[in-house]
Amino acid sequence: MTCGASVASWSTALLLILGCTRATLAAPIAHVDSSTPMITILYDAFGNLPGMQEDWGYAALIEYGGRRILFDTGNNPDILARNAQARKIDLSRLDSVVMSHRHGDHMGGLAYVLKVNPTVKIYAPKEGFGVYGADLPGSFYRRDPSLPPEQRYYNGAPPDIMRFGSAWPGANIELVDKTLAIAPDIHLISLVSDKPGTLELRELSLAINTPDGLVIVVGCAHPGIEKVIDAGRAINPRIRMIAGGLHLVVASDPDIERIILALHDHFRVEYIAPGHCTGEPAFTALKKAFGGHYLYAGLGTSISSPPN
Repeated sequence: MTCGASVASWSTALLLILGCTRATLAAPIAHVDSSTPMITILYDAFGNLPGMQEDWGYAALIEYGGRRILFDTGNNPDILARNAQARKIDLSRLDSVVMSHRHGDHMGGLAYVLKVNPTVKIYAPKEGFGVYGADLPGSFYRRDPSLPPEQRYYNGAPPDIMRFGSAWPGANIELVDKTLAIAPDIHLISLVSDKPGTLELRELSLAINTPDGLVIVVGCAHPGIEKVIDAGRAINPRIRMIAGGLHLVVASDPDIERIILALHDHFRVEYIAPGHCTGEPAFTALKKAFGGHYLYAGLGTSISSPPN
């Protein structure tokens, strides 16, 4: 195949992808190819689909291998409900929910999800005394046996495990503090931020190991998108696509260029579908760097990894 024919072929494929995306905006989702991840954006602050409300936050429905996973729940339960209904997505039919981290613009809509789906399995980051609940060994604190029993915690006989409540009592939450397979070829990557402002915050990212490579969905990538990819490469060194927030919304141009260079040249990310906290200058720079491999992922769009 000549270079010109190859370019024409890719251009045609991209037009077909974009055309299919536009078509799905006005109709219910019917994802039949369970071997290709489909990501539908249910919460974000940019887009142009009538009937959906833009707001700062992130939520996406991921369909793969016959499973339906809600990744984050946005900022407001009423807006999440409205947007799901506009896309004709029934959140009572989910296999699981993944909460990426404890910031309100990612977990604010969980109240609506639990209203329509009270027993759904929820994976959330495990943090000491975290909002999703926590536990610690009864031996975590220093003891002083010289004190009388009434001055000692638990009269000097603490339980083996001390369990702490969550903001959603009764919710079916599993706390995650390490990389975990939650279904065949579907993994959670668990990392802790060392960045100022989010120091010690634990964040979960979703990694789907497809025949074409790894598809990674991130909420904000607070630990750093490079660290997320590094962890993902232990599952599959080929990075097919990254979708979600890259947390470059206040980054300087040199920092944006450094990250993009790492994504494009070092990690060889094949497709990028940025959203949420990636930031407008980063959108522009990513479009320039990735060209036809930049996928628009505004509110209401359904995106998938293009054919190999």
